[in-house]
Amino acid sequence: MEVLNQQVLRKDNSLVSLTHLSQLLHYVTGFGGFLVPLIIWLTSKNTVEGMDVHGRSIINFQLSMLLYIVLSIPAILLLGLGILTLIAVGIIGFVVPIVNAVKAANGENPSYFLTIKFI
Repeated sequence: MEVLNQQVLRKDNSLVSLTHLSQLLHYVTGFGGFLVPLIIWLTSKNTVEGMDVHGRSIINFQLSMLLYIVLSIPAILLLGLGILTLIAVGIIGFVVPIVNAVKAANGENPSYFLTIKFI
């Protein structure tokens, strides 16, 4: 009997944690907070243990935050509450990746709240 395509996943909590922290590039450079985690996830989801779960949750979180931002812009004109929504999205988008990076460093599963599962 022959085993084909057997791949051994390596455990790399630091890369998974770095993937969570790379979302903060939005605050430093203005872009890259979606592309960098996407590239890291796509290149290492089959080789790093837990990367697929963490990568999916990161991409779903980023897409959800983008949707909330797009929906809050018309809410500024209609109700004026869109400004509060934008502030909340900014705070959540900064704090939650840091919390999940610490969880990833400890080997725990991510927990992104207010996330719509696109993937």
